Amino acid sequence: MEKKCNSGFRKESDLLGTVNVPECALYGVQTMRGLENFEISKFRLSDYPLFVKGLAITKLGAAMANHELGLLPEEKYKAISEACREIIDGKLLDQFPVDMIQGGAGTTTNMNANEVIANRALEIMGHKRGEYKYLSPNDDVNRSQSTNDAYPTAIHIGLALDNERLKKHFRILIDSFRKKGEEFKSILKIGRTQLEDAVPMTLGQEFEGFAAALEDEIKHLDEAADDLLVVNMGATAIGTGICAEPGYAEKCVAALKEITGMDVRLSKDLIGATWDTSSMVGYSSALKRLATKLSKICNDLRILASGPRCGLGEINLPARQPGSSIMPGKINPVIPEVMTQICYKVIGNDVCVSMASEAAQMELNAMEPITAQCNFESIDILINGFETLRKNCVEGITANEAKCLKDVHNSISIVTALNPVIGYKNSTEIAKLALNTGKSVYQLVLDLGVLKKDELDKVLSPENMIRPVKLDIKPRKVLGA
Repeated sequence: MEKKCNSGFRKESDLLGTVNVPECALYGVQTMRGLENFEISKFRLSDYPLFVKGLAITKLGAAMANHELGLLPEEKYKAISEACREIIDGKLLDQFPVDMIQGGAGTTTNMNANEVIANRALEIMGHKRGEYKYLSPNDDVNRSQSTNDAYPTAIHIGLALDNERLKKHFRILIDSFRKKGEEFKSILKIGRTQLEDAVPMTLGQEFEGFAAALEDEIKHLDEAADDLLVVNMGATAIGTGICAEPGYAEKCVAALKEITGMDVRLSKDLIGATWDTSSMVGYSSALKRLATKLSKICNDLRILASGPRCGLGEINLPARQPGSSIMPGKINPVIPEVMTQICYKVIGNDVCVSMASEAAQMELNAMEPITAQCNFESIDILINGFETLRKNCVEGITANEAKCLKDVHNSISIVTALNPVIGYKNSTEIAKLALNTGKSVYQLVLDLGVLKKDELDKVLSPENMIRPVKLDIKPRKVLGA
């Protein structure tokens, strides 16, 4: 348990001088420097618990390797391990106050973790915070490491953990679309290509198509997350492994694999891996793919529900709030609208990640903090969007079955379904008459005696229009013959 402390300060020093650190803080002087220098955004390290967990896992893995190599005495190892496990369990999150957007390639974040773990370990050993002569943030917690391997490894592990959280919520959303597909499976409607009438389908097929298209993205998320499990621990500053002992990298990665239960692997080339942030680009790209599809689906929901009297009006979205300060009775599709905006933000974040990754220079990419922030933020807002879209929209969608069927019968495009039965010449003549007279194709086929009603209904039945089928029906006459 954390000891109570007074409201005073303790003095800590670094190469720039001495700084007053709040006595109650587990962090230290370098975290304070970061707080002074990087008051940039509202995104704090503590806002991303799985990133903090990734930091603690990385530090624990390093401690295990150092202990096994005889570089970390038993007492220090036990104290560091206990501190790390507390953070892994979700404790001490408020001790990570630094801005996610920072200069220094993540040094402030790395030192925030080193200082919190060191000071908590000191307490466990019976010492006071800041008594680094007994256990040091740099010499012990950061032993055999640099920010340049520990920071990206923590990002990778944190994102891989967050990917599992994302998929959990994503699958629930997919299932809600699939349930609507089953509910609407017998409702015939007109499909549309280029916003023009195409051929019949069922509303259920449309919603099942939404579910299937989204479900395909899970494998891409997993592929991208698997790339994140290749890490550069042991690279230290630039990939040469300076300040690390032989065998440390392999032992550290083995420890990370043991702690996480994930297939953490050591990069084949630590020089290249230390500047290469393409795995974060790949994961951001997977999020962008998902967002692109989801935005399309939300736009479709808005179009399908447009009206209520002068639009398509094939479905009804749940009414969530009044839609205008001036037009009484107006209800807007606010939930698909907000989900689409979330998707735009994810796509924008992907552009930022791509630019930041391209900005690597020589042996390091100093822009890693923004790649981390963008990826973690995209996951968070997508999860919030999934839940909002599912609960406040998809689950409450209802179908206007009569409107859908009326549009099918009124559509000229259903001659495509009739073409194999009544022939191209009849289909062309009926389409022309429908365009010129305004009558429905359905009614013209009956009026002109091309088919009897029971024959026409059989051709235009849902089961015969939404899949390949062979019908033994012949036209009763050929128009113009």
